[in-house]
Amino acid sequence: MNNNNVKNKTSAANVVMAVIAAAVVCLLFLILCIYLSGTRYIRINTADGGSVKYFGKVDSNNQMLNGKLYYSDGLTASVNGVDGIITYSNGDFYQGEIEDLGKSGVGTLKYANGDLYVGEFLNNELSGKGKFTFANGDVYDGEFVAGKKEGVGTYYWTDGSVYTGSFAADRKNGKGKYTWSDGSIYDGDYVDDIKEGSGTFVFPNGDKYVGDFKADVRTGHGVYTWANGEIYEGEFLNNKLHGEGKYTWPSGRVYTGYFENGVIVRATETDGIEATAK
Repeated sequence: MNNNNVKNKTSAANVVMAVIAAAVVCLLFLILCIYLSGTRYIRINTADGGSVKYFGKVDSNNQMLNGKLYYSDGLTASVNGVDGIITYSNGDFYQGEIEDLGKSGVGTLKYANGDLYVGEFLNNELSGKGKFTFANGDVYDGEFVAGKKEGVGTYYWTDGSVYTGSFAADRKNGKGKYTWSDGSIYDGDYVDDIKEGSGTFVFPNGDKYVGDFKADVRTGHGVYTWANGEIYEGEFLNNKLHGEGKYTWPSGRVYTGYFENGVIVRATETDGIEATAK
């Protein structure tokens, strides 16, 4: 092989290696400059299996100052950590305490649809005590866990209805008191937003029921007192007197026997009398 060819190939290889080495040095120098300027790339995994990435400047505690957030669902956000502001690409706006690439502590979140939350955050979600005002005017003031109503709180509807009590998984669960705009009141047990268990229901006309509920209706044992003084104590089914029971009139007259769909079906001196709960 010609010595000149060998020298040329060697020279070309040396040039390539020199270029690569120079590029690596430049890249390392650039990375060093970026690092010294306080710019970082941070990635964390979220509880739902996704991730959040941040690229921008951080302070001495590695907390965000100015940069961009990238979420695994495609959402992005601009961060102004100095003023505690996160502006999301979907139109949402947050101002408050920031930690671990997100909302954490006390802050205010304005949603693009007009909803507003003021309260506590944890791991980028509504958690703790807070007040959520919906765009339609409804208001929930109480406890949250992982973005859902959980614990004790009060929900106000725009029609004037109010519920105060326990929540779980965003629904009424446990003990609570619901006051309707028409004056009706229920104070008792709830399971997944429906009356289930025992409770007291007061009607606008003054009637009152104290007893068992199942699937949101009077079913089981209870006492129904009419505003005119009549009283029934016994079994109910689907809001009607059904089963063994005792009916007392204000005059003192009493019937004890069997009812079916709100009507006395076995009687002696009271034969033919109907007693239907309102």
